Amino acid sequence: MTTTILVLNGPNLNMLGTREPATYGSETLDDIARLCHVTAEANGLEVDFFQTNHEGELIERIHQARGTVAGILINPAAWTHTSVAIRDALAAVDLPVIEVHLSNVHKRESFRHHSYVAPVAVGVICGLGSNGYCLAIEHFARLLGANHE
Repeated sequence: MTTTILVLNGPNLNMLGTREPATYGSETLDDIARLCHVTAEANGLEVDFFQTNHEGELIERIHQARGTVAGILINPAAWTHTSVAIRDALAAVDLPVIEVHLSNVHKRESFRHHSYVAPVAVGVICGLGSNGYCLAIEHFARLLGANHE
């Protein structure tokens, strides 16, 4: 069985570090990728880290994940609140999904309070900055460990 977690990042996350640092912090997406790799290695996992500003590309990566990864960690960014297509793709691949957001979406504009992804996810982490990615990877390690016992 694979021990790879697919880490997907949606639109505008490539601008982290310069985009609204009061909301998203000063870390770049490259910083978060390094943190994910370190956390995964410490937990006996690997990560495949990907970011796109194109919804179709994200859906293609989700489809390709079926049967090739152990789970999907996704920060769908703005697509969280708008994309039924991403929700349907995640449901179709039959993999555990954890939704992560850097900011606490519930403290923000009301349109950010609804997630199309959450109903198909095993969990949602928001408001903990990049540490949310680490917590999700650690949870995947526990899930996979439970599957091997």
